[in-house]
Amino acid sequence: MSDKRDYYEVLGVSKDADEKDLKKAFRSLARKYHPDKNDAPDADEKFKEIQEAYAVLSDSEKRRSYDRFGHNSPGGSPFGPGGFQGFNINLDDILGGDFFSNFFGGGGRRRSPQSQGNDILVRHEVSLKAVLDGNKDEMELDLPAKCDDCEGTGAKDGVTSQCVECDGAGQVRIRQQIGPFVQDSVRACPHCEGSGRKYASRCKSCSGDGTQTESQVLRFSIPKGAQDGTRLRMRGKGQPAPHGKGTSGDLFIEIIVEEHPWFERNGMDLIMSLPLGYSDLALGTSIELPHIDDKPLVIKVPARTNSGDTITILGRGVPSARGLGRGDVVVLCKLHMPKKFDKKSKKSLEDLRDDLAGSKDLIDRVIDDAEERRR
Repeated sequence: MSDKRDYYEVLGVSKDADEKDLKKAFRSLARKYHPDKNDAPDADEKFKEIQEAYAVLSDSEKRRSYDRFGHNSPGGSPFGPGGFQGFNINLDDILGGDFFSNFFGGGGRRRSPQSQGNDILVRHEVSLKAVLDGNKDEMELDLPAKCDDCEGTGAKDGVTSQCVECDGAGQVRIRQQIGPFVQDSVRACPHCEGSGRKYASRCKSCSGDGTQTESQVLRFSIPKGAQDGTRLRMRGKGQPAPHGKGTSGDLFIEIIVEEHPWFERNGMDLIMSLPLGYSDLALGTSIELPHIDDKPLVIKVPARTNSGDTITILGRGVPSARGLGRGDVVVLCKLHMPKKFDKKSKKSLEDLRDDLAGSKDLIDRVIDDAEERRR
């Protein structure tokens, strides 16, 4: 005896259910148990069981055999020695209105999407100052354009004729038998490459490609506060549509911010390290550096600054892309250790060793440093 469930029970229909009832039950259950919508452990098996039940009951010959013999048909499984393997049914097809027309034959005609050329991506380096100011910029590029001689058709003098294989539609319908199902699919016509038009002779100017290269100067504005990797879109400046029919793609300019000699960027903030001698850290100092806003950056180092301390200079960082002011400059103070000491400097340091170490012993200094760090 087979341990399979009754097909009518699987679909939840009576034994006198007509084609309309079967379709309605199958669609409802397929939506419920499709693996893309149901993550239950047994969803795959239930979905396959539903498909198998519908595959048998929707076929009049298989249904008569099943009604007479059940799962123990004299000829074995109606799906061959391997049994039912299931079909790759997309959830969108089940949820959409064309499911049965696509998978079981018939159905209305689909409109082909408008042809569009490919997009083009170029990278353009800018300085940190350009990001601060939001400069206008330009670049000269050799870009593909529609061939003037054939108007993008690829044909000599632009003369084309309607493709007889697809009647100018650019698409052909292919019907394929998959078990009990008839699957219709629409594909680009291989004879005219989806254009719906054919030509006898190629255009000599573009060798039938339909495009030519033109040098173009592109002018654009760099957004204030632009991040590394920001992309600017120029509509219609990409690859022309195939065969001269449709719209051109877009051109994307990816902004690459050049590395600054000493600043690193963290969002709107600029971070730098400042190597200082021991005297400057101990006694304090004031340092002036050139800055990206053309105003001197004055860094005031207070006396008794430790290596690793930071100094924040407000409002001198990168502007916000939303126009909400500027970030800060964060300076990390570091002790600069010379690679070599001359004899005089070494002697002076030896004389000052105890004074520079302070009156406390090493353990006390370690404890004091830990307490300061934890505040």
